[in-house]
Amino acid sequence: MKTQELREKTLEELQDDLVGLYKDQFNYRMQNSSGQLGQIHLISSIRKDIARVKTIITEKKNTETTQQESEG
Repeated sequence: MKTQELREKTLEELQDDLVGLYKDQFNYRMQNSSGQLGQIHLISSIRKDIARVKTIITEKKNTETTQQESEG
């Protein structure tokens, strides 16, 4: 996932992406523990994607609150 693509999404879309990433992370962890995951790099990749999405969500929330404070 690229950050530019994430910045163009709405908060609801980002939340949906985050839930999907958590599900993928869980599935990869289960496959890894049972020895079925052949591509171990996917675990760290998903972890970084989750951090990326969480960062963008926080940025969007902070910009919304700053805009509301400046208006009021």
